[in-house]
Amino acid sequence: MNQIKIEEFINQSISILNGVGNKTKKLLKKKGMEKISDLLWTFPQDFTDRTNLQDLNNLEIGKITTIKVKVDKYNFPRIRNLPSKVKCKDSKGKIDIVFFNSREGYIRKILPIGSEVVISGKVSYFKNNYQITNPAYVVSPDKEDYVKKIIPKYSLTEGINEKTYRKIIEQVLNKIPILNEWHDEKTLENLGNVSWNKSIFNIHQNKKNDINSEYYQRLAYDEILANLIVLSQVRKRIKKLKKKGKVFNEDYSNKLIKSLKFQLTNNQIEIIKQINKDLKSNIKMFRLLQGDVGSGKTIVSFISAVNVIKSNYQVALMAPTEILAKQHYNLAKQVLPDIEIQFLSGKSEIKLRKEIEKDLLSGKIKFLIGTHALFQKKIEFKNLGLVIIDEQHKFGVKQRINLSSKGGKDCDVLLMSATPIPRSLILSIYGDMDISKLIEKPLNRKDVLTISKPEDKINEILEYMKKKISLGNQAFWVCPLIDESKKLDYSAAVKKFEYLKKKFVGKVGLIHGNMKKEEKDAVLKEFLNKTISILVSTTVIEVGIDFPNANIIVIENSNKFGLSQLHQLRGRVGRGINQGTCILLYKNNLSENAKKRIKILKSSNDGFFIAEEDMKLRGYGDVLGYQQSGIKYFKIADPIHHENLFKIAELNIKNIEKNENNFKKYDLLLKLFDKADIINQINFENSI
Repeated sequence: MNQIKIEEFINQSISILNGVGNKTKKLLKKKGMEKISDLLWTFPQDFTDRTNLQDLNNLEIGKITTIKVKVDKYNFPRIRNLPSKVKCKDSKGKIDIVFFNSREGYIRKILPIGSEVVISGKVSYFKNNYQITNPAYVVSPDKEDYVKKIIPKYSLTEGINEKTYRKIIEQVLNKIPILNEWHDEKTLENLGNVSWNKSIFNIHQNKKNDINSEYYQRLAYDEILANLIVLSQVRKRIKKLKKKGKVFNEDYSNKLIKSLKFQLTNNQIEIIKQINKDLKSNIKMFRLLQGDVGSGKTIVSFISAVNVIKSNYQVALMAPTEILAKQHYNLAKQVLPDIEIQFLSGKSEIKLRKEIEKDLLSGKIKFLIGTHALFQKKIEFKNLGLVIIDEQHKFGVKQRINLSSKGGKDCDVLLMSATPIPRSLILSIYGDMDISKLIEKPLNRKDVLTISKPEDKINEILEYMKKKISLGNQAFWVCPLIDESKKLDYSAAVKKFEYLKKKFVGKVGLIHGNMKKEEKDAVLKEFLNKTISILVSTTVIEVGIDFPNANIIVIENSNKFGLSQLHQLRGRVGRGINQGTCILLYKNNLSENAKKRIKILKSSNDGFFIAEEDMKLRGYGDVLGYQQSGIKYFKIADPIHHENLFKIAELNIKNIEKNENNFKKYDLLLKLFDKADIINQINFENSI
């Protein structure tokens, strides 16, 4: 099979395989398996090891075991529906082989009295006897090699038999030819000198498939390199995207900076200079502004927006939630009073929407802030010059470029993220972009004091809050769920609201995701105007809500949250001149993992350090929300565990980029990981 056929093979439908009829095809489709390549990259979750023969005095209850025994005696019941038993033995002990719903004749045939047999199944213990019920294998000793295997176990949808699926996978593995190597000798040596073929076979067929094995490392590196090659090519294409440089002096933005009630950090000033340079350049800007919670990203983006507007362009700012978008809108109206700013979301009234559409086309609206609704087909700009996207770490390179195409060739892109991402992951997600990092805290901003308390100390917390509220402070009280769950022991926001409003009469409000917009807005307004002192909430407040007077946050069941989420929540307080306090409530009998999380959070206010630790504890997919959103950047690689592979790949990319022809030998690699068509799918045309 030549290379062309290989490429054709991995992209073929699974229906070409024996045993994959319409029913099986539909069931596999539910698991996202439609092409041969989908089967290749769906690895076993576990393995059943039947290789070692065990003596009967050395059995482990609950473990799948292979034994060689002599058939001693039958015990067939006279009463229907009772199990049949075959007593077996070896030189060390005895065991019962139990059958449910098997005919006597069948049992006698596979287990003749006096014969020696090899049996494999799960060991249990009943009435002082070891037993194996409905064994998976019963064969004669001359066929024991058929049983003594390491058998992969896959996570399958209901209706698919394990044996059937293994036969399907074996077909795929047997059909793949030996591929030509694309790595140089030095890289191969770093990867343990294992080939792609040997690696894919061993991960599917061999028990040694943990994340640190040479086979896993080889495939993980291939995926990392494929990802970086694509980003390298995208980066090259981006550098070719020419635009008109924005023409502006910085008098207005300097005036804006002087009017602020706070002083910008040196870090902020330096990043504003970087962005201004990009805006004035004739190369399209694709820049990520990364900063910890409360580091001042929003004001940096507003200053950039002002300079673009003063260049006779429009600006669009998109946020992931209506609450956050509305927060940006209110702040923009406050600091940019003489600029025409509008707000748009999916819930905007039709009349207002049509008015906005009209004013955008005429150029009357200079700054549009909202949710994903900004990028609907009906929303057209007269002269869009800058797209700002907040908290959109889930966007891929394709989406970023296609969003910028809304404004045509002269539109720049600025991404903002308060989710600290380790460098290895930045390389893979944002390798097409320039990176700016805000690491300085705003001047006079104090670290939030973090303490932990068991739930039975809640009265102490309430007394503390009464004192603070009497001095004019406000507080958040965060609960994970809206209503009580029978499965989870999480406190419910509704229940806590009912409890607290009896303790703080007339001073408690409630907000959660199931409330109507009008209801949420009304409660938030009450909190902002200090009509109420305590806001009970679900994690809806995690991102974006900014209340400088809120200096206390109580987080219930803090041991159930991830570190990064706790840090985001903690960042909601201490945004004014006063010390912020975060109180982590937990139930007794904490797990070791939960103790670690709470200890890390109490010891540091550094979001980047916390994110690294969180990823070590939970994995990158869970931390960044890719699992929940259905987005996962990697099939195999793990940015935390495979950080060393990212370093190797980064060095190799530089060498590959020196010679354009080098990219060609990686064509098959890109196709194996479904990366080959990404560049062609990106809408560069409208951006040029």
